[in-house]
Parts: sequence; C-alpha cells; structure tokens
Amino acid sequence: MTDLRSGPAEWIARVVKDFIASPKNTLEKWNDEPAWAEPIVGFSGGADPLYEFFKEDIGSFYVSPLEFMNHAFPGKRLRAEDLTVVSWVLPQTEATKRDHRSETHFPSERWARSRIMGEKVNVKLRRHMVKRLSEEGVDAVAPMLSPLWKPATSEKYANASTWSERHAAYAAGLGTFGLSDGLITPVGKAMRTGSVVANIRVEPSPRPYSDHHAYCLFYSEGTCDRCMDRCPIGAITRDGHNKSVCSRYVDMTKQYVTRHYGFDGYGCGFCQTGVPCESGIPRSTKK
Repeated sequence: MTDLRSGPAEWIARVVKDFIASPKNTLEKWNDEPAWAEPIVGFSGGADPLYEFFKEDIGSFYVSPLEFMNHAFPGKRLRAEDLTVVSWVLPQTEATKRDHRSETHFPSERWARSRIMGEKVNVKLRRHMVKRLSEEGVDAVAPMLSPLWKPATSEKYANASTWSERHAAYAAGLGTFGLSDGLITPVGKAMRTGSVVANIRVEPSPRPYSDHHAYCLFYSEGTCDRCMDRCPIGAITRDGHNKSVCSRYVDMTKQYVTRHYGFDGYGCGFCQTGVPCESGIPRSTKK
C-alpha cells in the first residue's frame, strides 16, 4: 500500500475500498450479501470557500470542518488550510437497484436493508477511517459521529442539519444535485455518502462543474422529470423536493418494513432508481 505521507490520496482511497471489499460490508442476509458496490473517493480542502458558503446559505448552525476538529481536539492549534475533508460515495449494488426498480410504492427488502444495515456499514467505515488515520499519527473526526452533529431547521431549505454528507461530496467534486435533492455522481444517484475531516493536506479533487445542478437533465436541459414520476406521493414537482411530504411518507414505511421484512427499518428512494441518473451521470438528450 502507498505510504500515507508520500501518497495520501491513494492511501486513503485504498483504505476505503479495502473496507468495502471486506466481510464487514453486509446486508446481514443472503449469505452476507454486500450492502454496497465499489466506492469512489474525493477530497476537498478544509478552507474551501464552499464551507463558509454552506454556513451562509443553509444556516449559521452549519458547522465547518475546522469547528468539528477544534471540538474533537481542544487545545491543539489547528488551521483550516491544513485540513482535508475525505468524502466517499457508496453505490447501491446491481441487485438492490434491480429489486427497487421494480417497486412502485413500498421499498424492496434490499433497499430497506441498505438504509439500515448499509448505513451501519457506513458508520463502521467512518470509525475505521478515523482509527487508521490516528494509527498513522493523523488526527481525524467523522462529523456525523460528532456531538456537534444534530438536525436543524433552515429558513431557506426547511429540514437540515449541522453537516451534510452530500454537500461535502459536492465540494469534493463527486457530484451535483438533482430535482429530487439527490446527489448525481459518476456512479449514479442510487448511493449513500460518508466523510471524515483529517489534519493532513491532500490535493483537492477536481470539481468539474460550477453549477450545483450541472448533472441534472431537468435543470440543464429541461428534458427529464422521471424522478417526479417515480415518487409515489408527489413530493417532487417542477418546483423541487418537498421534504416534509417526503419525511411523512418515509415514516409511514416503517410499519411496512417491520411487517413484511421482519426488522425495524424504513426507506423510499424511488427517485434514485428507474431514472436516467440511477447508475451514472446521464447523457445529454439533445442532439
């Protein structure tokens, strides 16, 4: 494996990919079938102006990478320009996408398991990444596991929180937002994201877009609204994504998942499958 100091981007990406390639990546059923396909990894600087923009745009409650690190390591003299935000995208497997694509109102079992058991994998990966960096002498924190993380209400966007994994992935050049608010990445919108902040300088990943809707055909060309059609309750319209309606529906699926699949879970994600951006950046439909 490449040394962390001589090749930090390669070293970090390999740690993430090796973890997802291990038996720890499991849906906890079907002979421990993997929850996620091979991930992609990106990097953004702790002093990237986007993080201050998020605080201004989303709400003053938004916590910056430096604030997370200062809370985790009080007394240390840390600088935003020395920090890196490591982001990863965990794509849904072909089996999960296939099952969910065929559903129209309630989540498939694989999809519901990816939301619960798959996120357990993501939590373990966050902890694993922090541990491996610490073993190499690099302080790190996972924002989603920090006491500073909590839900919040944005005047502009309603339901929000003090850290967004999707926004960190956007800053790391891993994707742009669609009509449904999902992040469209090179491996598609059917995925989950994770991140850690580390006190090490890594070259930021290229950000091949300037428009935060660049990969969405609805915004870029006005030629797609499949996520609207896929939503079983009309939470997605040409005006965007109604988070309140969406949340009420997701809560309602808990009874279905418990009754039909035998575990405490929930899920929706219809706007992530059966759409042109399910498994990659959609191609232009304009000739």
